[in-house]
Amino acid sequence: MIRVMFLCTGNSCRSQMAEGFARILSKGLIDAHSAGLTPTDVHKRAVTVMQEVGIDISDQESKEIDTDFLLSMDVIITLCGNAEASCPMTPPHIKRIHWPIDDPAGATGTEEEILDAFRKTRNEIRNRISDFMQFLINSS
Repeated sequence: MIRVMFLCTGNSCRSQMAEGFARILSKGLIDAHSAGLTPTDVHKRAVTVMQEVGIDISDQESKEIDTDFLLSMDVIITLCGNAEASCPMTPPHIKRIHWPIDDPAGATGTEEEILDAFRKTRNEIRNRISDFMQFLINSS
């Protein structure tokens, strides 16, 4: 099992979605975790759009980065520029990947337009997790 930490600023949307997808899509290949630089609450719209695809992240909690726990990971994936720049230094045995994904929490407009921004982010994360899974399978 590969231990993966998904990091973003608030640990409210992108990293929570990534953790949810990794838990379900990896079928036990990934031990998925997430954290944030300044954790808040899991965003209700992130929960909503994940439920639309059959994944329940409503019990996940927003967590602050624990440096000791972070050092136990095999892979760290940052999902925003702020997390990429501010993530603690990682030793060479931890693979670090950056996925620059727009934060849907800043979306404006009607409720449907905002939800569409969350869906776009969700779909991009699902595609990246699927590609990452294929990479892991091909590498083993």
